[in-house]
Amino acid sequence: MPRTAIYPGSFDPITRGHEDLIERSLRFVDRVVVAVAVNPGKQYLFSVAERMDLLAEVLGGVEGVDVRSFEGLSADFARDVGAEIVVRGLRAISDFEYESQMALMNRRLNQRLETVFLVPALHLTYLSSSLVKEVAQFGGDIDEFVHPSVGAALKEKYGS
Repeated sequence: MPRTAIYPGSFDPITRGHEDLIERSLRFVDRVVVAVAVNPGKQYLFSVAERMDLLAEVLGGVEGVDVRSFEGLSADFARDVGAEIVVRGLRAISDFEYESQMALMNRRLNQRLETVFLVPALHLTYLSSSLVKEVAQFGGDIDEFVHPSVGAALKEKYGS
């Protein structure tokens, strides 16, 4: 039976760090469902449709990757898509406390669900969507941090 993982997040926008984790997770699963979170209480730069389009464009050539949006609990979404693994990235030790709490809660909500933590490639460790947006907002060079289509979308949003 194929092994399926979910990689939930806001992906506002997808960065090279996200790409790295997605591609590396395919070493131990057959399928990764990139799960775009829809949270009405959060303010996003890109709409759900825009985030989905950017993800599809960036990951379109990667075999074994599906892009879907979800609302609600990731533990329920994992069950719905037949996933038994949640992939999460840990950039710094400060990420661990929150991520471990989420992993334990997800396992409590869905006993078949395990969380796998991946550390990004060294040159991407400091990278986050928030940081990329801030650099883009002030006209900084983001070319090495995001796919060219994401860079173009950010430049269009910020008018630079």
